[in-house]
Amino acid sequence: MSITEINHWLNGGEAAGHGSARQDVFNPATGQVSGSLHLGDAEDLQKTLEAARAAADVWGETSLSKRMAVLFKFRELVHAHTQDLAALITAEHGKVLSDAAGEVGRGLEVVEFACAMPQTLKGEYTDQIATGIDVYSFRQPVGVVAGITPFNFPVMVPLWMAPLAIATGNAFVLKPSERDPSASMLLAKLWKDAGLPDGVFQVLHGDKEIVNGLLTHDLVDAISFVGSTPIAKHVHETATRHGKRVQALGGAKNHAVVMPDADLDLAADHLSAAAFGSAGERCMAISVAVAVGDAADKLVANVGDRARAITVGNGTQDGVDMGPVITPASKERVLRIVTEAEQDGAVVVVDGRDLAVEGHAEGFFVGPTVLDRVKDTMTAYEEEIFGPVLAVVRVETLEDAIRVINANPYGNGTAIFTASGHAARTFQRQVTVGMIGVNVPVPVPAAQHSFGGWKDSLFGDLHIYGPDGVRFYTRGKVITQRWPAENDISGASMNFPSNA
Repeated sequence: MSITEINHWLNGGEAAGHGSARQDVFNPATGQVSGSLHLGDAEDLQKTLEAARAAADVWGETSLSKRMAVLFKFRELVHAHTQDLAALITAEHGKVLSDAAGEVGRGLEVVEFACAMPQTLKGEYTDQIATGIDVYSFRQPVGVVAGITPFNFPVMVPLWMAPLAIATGNAFVLKPSERDPSASMLLAKLWKDAGLPDGVFQVLHGDKEIVNGLLTHDLVDAISFVGSTPIAKHVHETATRHGKRVQALGGAKNHAVVMPDADLDLAADHLSAAAFGSAGERCMAISVAVAVGDAADKLVANVGDRARAITVGNGTQDGVDMGPVITPASKERVLRIVTEAEQDGAVVVVDGRDLAVEGHAEGFFVGPTVLDRVKDTMTAYEEEIFGPVLAVVRVETLEDAIRVINANPYGNGTAIFTASGHAARTFQRQVTVGMIGVNVPVPVPAAQHSFGGWKDSLFGDLHIYGPDGVRFYTRGKVITQRWPAENDISGASMNFPSNA
C-alpha cells in the first residue's frame, strides 16, 4: 500500500515546512498506515503567522463585494467536490461515505450563511440623536484567527469557522487534527481555486508545540477551538491570559428523555441513529437515554432490536451503516468502559465488544452496544465515551429526568421525546443545556442560529457560527459625529455632556 506525503498549505500552496517530525495517518477500517504527515515547528509557525498578518491587513480592507465573489465561488467548488471530500473523510476517519457527504453538506450551510455577509454586517445609524449629532456603528475584522479542530468532523468544523472568519475580513490559520488531515488540504486548494488571496487561509499541521504556539503568539488575535473539555479549558485559560479572544467548545454527555406517552418506535429509531451514527464519535451524539416510568422496558427492547440490525464495516462499502472508531486506543477505551459498567451492575443488552468484520481483522471496530440500568456513578455515565455505546438510565418522573441532566457537568445538547406540549415546554425551560431537541435527537442548530452548549461544554461568551460567529470574528465601533457650520458657536462646556 502506498503512503501519501501530507504537507502543509502555507501562503498559497503546499509546503513540507521546516519541521522534521512526522506522524503516521491510519485508515481505521484496515488498520494500515495510509499517510505520512509533516508536523510544523516554531519556524513554520512564525512564517505562517507573518504571512497571515500581512494577508489580513490587505484582505480586511478588501470590499465586501470582492470577498463575497470568493465566498460564492468557494461554495460552488465545495458542492462540486462533495464526494471527493467525503472519500478523504472516510479514508482517514472511518465514517461511512453517506455520513461523510452529509458532514460536507452541513458545513456548506455555514458557507451559505457567510455569503450573506453584506446584509449581516450592516451597521446601525441614529440620525439627530442630539442637535446636529448623528451616531452610527459598524464592525471590523479582528485580524488573524487560528482554528484548532477535532478529528470527528474534519470538514464540517473547519467550515463552521473559516468561512465566517474570512467573510468578515480576517486571515485564518487552520490547525486540523493529525488523525485525518487530508480533507483540510483539499479545502485549502478549493479556497485557492475560488480566488482567495495567498495567506488568507493556511493549514499548519502540528502537535502540542504548534497548538501552544498559536495560543501564545502575539500575531494571533483570536482562537476558535473544538475538542475535549480538558483541552478546551487549557485553550481558554492560556489564550485568554495572552490577550486573545477565545471560543472553546468542549465535550458532552447528551441525554435524551423518553416519556411514556412518546411514540416508542419513533424514539428508538432516532436514538439508535443518534447513538451509533459515526460510531458515536460526535459531540452531539446521544449517549444516554433517560427512560421515564413505563417507557423503559419497551424502549430498551426496541433500541436493542435496532442496534442488532446495524451493519458495521468498511465505510466505503455499500450497505454499511457504521464504520470503525478512529484509533486502537479509542477501541480499547470503549471496551474497558463497557466491561467496567457490566462489572458494576449494568445489564449489557447488546454487546459490541467481540465484533469481527470479515476481511478487516486489523480494523478498529466496535459494535453497537446498549447498556441498561446504568447508574450515575458508573464510568459509562460519567465520561464522554466517544464510541457506539448507549447507556439507559431509568427514572420515575420528568422531574427526576431533569434533575439527572442538570446534575451532569456537561450541557451541550439534550432531547425529549413526548406527545405532551406541556412536558416539552417544562423540559426546555428547566434543563441547564444549551441546545435542546423536542422529538429531534440531535438538535444541531441551522446555520442562521449559533451552536454551543453550557457548563463544561463551552468556555467563552460567544457560540460558534451564526450571529455569535459574526460577533466573535469582528469588533464593533460606534461613531458619534458632528459637522457644524463654520459660524456655529461650539457650545463646549466643562459639564458632562448630555443631549438635553
